[in-house]
Amino acid sequence: MHIEPGIIDPLRVTAANAVALAVVATQLPALVRAPLNIVKTGLAAIVFSVLMQSWHLAVGPSELHLIGATTVYLLFGFAPAMLGFALGLFLQGFFFEPQDLIHLGVNSLSLMLPMVAVHETFGKRLFAANAADRFSFARVLRIDAVYYAGVAAMVAFWLLISNDSFALVDWGRWALAYMPVFGLEALITFTTVTIMKTWRDKAALARLTELGRLNFA
Repeated sequence: MHIEPGIIDPLRVTAANAVALAVVATQLPALVRAPLNIVKTGLAAIVFSVLMQSWHLAVGPSELHLIGATTVYLLFGFAPAMLGFALGLFLQGFFFEPQDLIHLGVNSLSLMLPMVAVHETFGKRLFAANAADRFSFARVLRIDAVYYAGVAAMVAFWLLISNDSFALVDWGRWALAYMPVFGLEALITFTTVTIMKTWRDKAALARLTELGRLNFA
């Protein structure tokens, strides 16, 4: 999902940064309404950053990463996940790859917009009090499929508007290579949430995660 600096011209990068800031702004009221979301955002950024830094591989026009999107979403909620992506990318760029800060808005949108799609389609059903959907591996896999389809679409979009000619074969090779990664991430999410749900009534987990809102079978 990582787009290297220089591929997109400065005008489009500026526009992407403006859109990313607007998306971030839509989530800030959630921090005002529930200040604990600030802590959850920090935790989401940490989990996301650890997974991102733990493994990455250049393939075709982009890179493969462990993102942990559904993990942070199901553990910490929608707004902390969205803000955690942006914060995590900023911290990673600031401390490890300063040149990546140029594309902070581009790479943030690649993660945030697919999360909007996840939340509005299948995600929020798992948090709804009277919903029929229950937490299961099949539903986690479905959410991850929606998310990574969105990430693949975002990478295709950036390549289409880039300075380089769009190579469909290279993008397809990258998207195909991501398939086992999204399956692995679904397994990581399901295992993590399943283990942690046994302690969801503990005071700290009840306050700092959304496990108490998930519908378990």
